[in-house]
Amino acid sequence: MVDYSPGERRSRWDRFGNKVSLLVVLLLLTTTVKAWASDQIVVPERIRAVVAAPDRSEADRALDPGRHPAEMLAFFQVSPGLRIAELGAGGGYTTELLARTVSPSGVVFAQNNRLILERFAEKPWSDRLAKPVMRQVVRVDREFDDPLPPEAHDLDAVFIVLLYHDTVWMKVDRSKMNRAVFQALRPGGIYAVVDHSARPGAGLDDVQTLHRIEEKTLKQEIEQAGFELAGEADFLRNAADARDWNDSPTAAGERRGTSDRFVLKFVKPSGANPKVPAH
Repeated sequence: MVDYSPGERRSRWDRFGNKVSLLVVLLLLTTTVKAWASDQIVVPERIRAVVAAPDRSEADRALDPGRHPAEMLAFFQVSPGLRIAELGAGGGYTTELLARTVSPSGVVFAQNNRLILERFAEKPWSDRLAKPVMRQVVRVDREFDDPLPPEAHDLDAVFIVLLYHDTVWMKVDRSKMNRAVFQALRPGGIYAVVDHSARPGAGLDDVQTLHRIEEKTLKQEIEQAGFELAGEADFLRNAADARDWNDSPTAAGERRGTSDRFVLKFVKPSGANPKVPAH
């Protein structure tokens, strides 16, 4: 056994202690990040009031347990006065929540393309838009390749909820769509994406058969448009989901709202799109 001097023993112990301390800090940081992604989303009272509003329809309330709307609105920092857009608004479940939250001075540009309107959404969407609570909403009927009107600029956030995968089988030019979102956002603005998770390696293979997309593939597509991933949450995760069944609303049946879903917050970098000075 090596016999170290007292000074050498103290030095070696100090180095060992420093390594242990660093390891503890790293473990604590890892734990904190994981907790932040779910348990530590603080839902403001004003958002709880939006979700609990007595004039929300029973059909919307029935979807809440599987959609966690309060956590979604809080995670993406939706608040009164914001300028927001939603791509693929469908019948308007999310749109109405956004409109209630940005009221009274905000605006929501809510886009649907022709296919969605003709096949699924025209009547429920039109009926919902007639409600007084939807006065903050601007109806936008445009294709996904160029989804937003000129007046939808300097937006605080753009949402696409459980629909990005559908743009694949619709043959949308997603690169063009994502660039259009990038241009419409203010620097620091949020691209809020929620979708059904496909199995690792699936890529785009399940977008029409199972209505799922691989998270890695989606991240790559959006980051190619210039966005940076700023956060993700796991309040819609379900580790028990085998991800081998069709989770579209018409096919899921009683399993609707139980699929494994990812929640991603992309941000347009603050230095993006600097204004060119006039000459």
